[in-house]
Amino acid sequence: MSKENIPIPEEINKITGQIIGSAMAVHTALGPGLLESVYEACLTYELQSRGLKVERQVPVPVLYREVQLEIGFRIDLLVEKRVVVELKAVEKLLPIHEAQILTYLKLTGQRIGLLLNFNVVSMKKGIKRVAL
Repeated sequence: MSKENIPIPEEINKITGQIIGSAMAVHTALGPGLLESVYEACLTYELQSRGLKVERQVPVPVLYREVQLEIGFRIDLLVEKRVVVELKAVEKLLPIHEAQILTYLKLTGQRIGLLLNFNVVSMKKGIKRVAL
C-alpha cells in the first residue's frame, strides 16, 4: 500500500480541527492586515491555551548527496510533532506557497500540513489543507 493510500489517523484530523478553530479565533480577534509574525505569536498562544504542544520556527535540514545541510529553512509551526503549519499574510495564496509546504512535508517526513493566509476578509477563504 502506497503512502498516499494510507488513511489519515483520526487524531491528526482532530489536531487540524483545533488548529483551524484557533486560526479562526485569532483572525476574528485581530482581522487581516498585520504581519505574519503577529499571527504566528497569537496562534501559538491560542494553540497552547487549548493544550496543544507547539514548536515555532523549527529548522528543516536538507539532505543532499548524503550530507545534511542547515540551509535556513524553517517551519513556522509544528503542532503535536504531527502537523506542519505555514502562515502567510499575503494578498492571495499562490502555487509557490503550496509547493513550499509540500517541500516541508517531504523534508520532515510529515503527511499533513495547513497553509493559513490571515490576509483575508474571512478566514475560511485562507485555509488550505495539504497532504502527502
